[in-house]
Amino acid sequence: MSRVASNPIKLPSGVAINIDGSLLNVKGPKGSLELNLHPGVRLDESDGEYLVKPDGDKNLAMAGTFRALVGNMVTGVTEGFNKKLQLVGVGYRAQLQGNKLSLALGFSHSIEFNAPDGITIETPSQTEIIVSGCDKQKVGQVAAEIRAYRPPEPYKGKGVRYADERVVKKEAKKA
Repeated sequence: MSRVASNPIKLPSGVAINIDGSLLNVKGPKGSLELNLHPGVRLDESDGEYLVKPDGDKNLAMAGTFRALVGNMVTGVTEGFNKKLQLVGVGYRAQLQGNKLSLALGFSHSIEFNAPDGITIETPSQTEIIVSGCDKQKVGQVAAEIRAYRPPEPYKGKGVRYADERVVKKEAKKA
């Protein structure tokens, strides 16, 4: 069995896992998440811990994948996930208007981004955006969509970047 799948999933207090056929439902204080289990993987419970077991030798990698997915679901409904974005550039601003994020990124128009269900967007300052939610994949996808409006360019470093992203600048062409 894979090393990832052999680690048990410990449930913190306030988290409940419900398995209905192949549908896995995880409920916690921050929300509820659902996942369809692969037919070659099963979830076994013993002493409040869950183990992901493969059915046969062909599903070893799938067991590790689903162990990581279920572990992220448990973490998401207890603590949640967040991604921080920074706007770098003169006149680049972010402003939250209800559920809409308004971005001024140097275009002739402002960009309006609607936050999907289950995602919370905050703007602590005009150049910072925090995307948070309980679904790790959805948080990362929303952050990537916001970043895609103006990715960091390599000459001046202007654009939307992740807070921990390091942009390597290129040297300008010399005459």
